[in-house]
Amino acid sequence: MPKWNKSSAGVIEVKEGDSVTLESDRLTEVKDDDVIQWRFGYKVTVIAEINVTADMSVTEGDSVTLESDRLTEVKDYLIQWSFGNTAIAEIYKRYDSVTVFDDVLDGRFRDRLKLDNQTGSLTITNITIKHSGEYGQFNRYRSSFIRLSVYARLPVPVISRNSSQCSSSSSSSSYCSLVCSVVNVSHVTLSWYKGNSLLSNISVSDLSISLSLPLEVEYQDKNTYSCVLNNPISHQTQHLDITQLCHTCSGPVHCCGPTEAVIRLVLAALVGVATVMIVVYDIRSRRAERDQAHIHTSGSA
Repeated sequence: MPKWNKSSAGVIEVKEGDSVTLESDRLTEVKDDDVIQWRFGYKVTVIAEINVTADMSVTEGDSVTLESDRLTEVKDYLIQWSFGNTAIAEIYKRYDSVTVFDDVLDGRFRDRLKLDNQTGSLTITNITIKHSGEYGQFNRYRSSFIRLSVYARLPVPVISRNSSQCSSSSSSSSYCSLVCSVVNVSHVTLSWYKGNSLLSNISVSDLSISLSLPLEVEYQDKNTYSCVLNNPISHQTQHLDITQLCHTCSGPVHCCGPTEAVIRLVLAALVGVATVMIVVYDIRSRRAERDQAHIHTSGSA
């Protein structure tokens, strides 16, 4: 129960029929978890309340239920849900009326809203990042707000041999150059760990960004390494198999990986074909010149 502070009591005189605004004790902003109540009379009857709840976070594709301010049963009054300043659902028990406005806001809530006509709770199914924002719930006595954050489902990081080291790799090098990468991510941190110790990380808050984080380890290193991608509510981990990725170079496949090796072989084949074509063209040109010179000599005789 909120504390009732009488120290801010004062006297305001107005004429009957006028409107009056009761200032909220010089507050300029309602903070998280604040509860503001307005009461009337010596029995301190609650006539209005603002209740800012804690933030909620979910993963894209999940369903989330916004509770109707701890109400256990809807009486004969109106309960309304809004997203920002736009009404998205309401229930009016007196008339057995349940309405969802799923065509508002470019239809982002279409076929996703379920309103419980017993409790007034609102469920959003198959949620997306577009549904991040502030939700308000209003009834006769009080208003409450929930800030909802929706995070994209995280991909598993990919660990590979660093292709930029392909041309300089050699069997004499004592270090294996690796890179951990992810694509199309936002509001995440990518990290390398040695056991439980953080080695390096990189963070991004922009949309649809690709991240990569390099790492060098010795070929005979026996430690455990892992690459971790995380956001505030979930994470994905990829463990490094040194024996598979880090072995001494015995050819282009080992040094550069199968994809880079195929590219190099294709390029080498193209160069070889071009060389053969040049040689054949040169031979044919020389032969044509000799035949032309022979014909010219025979004609002169």
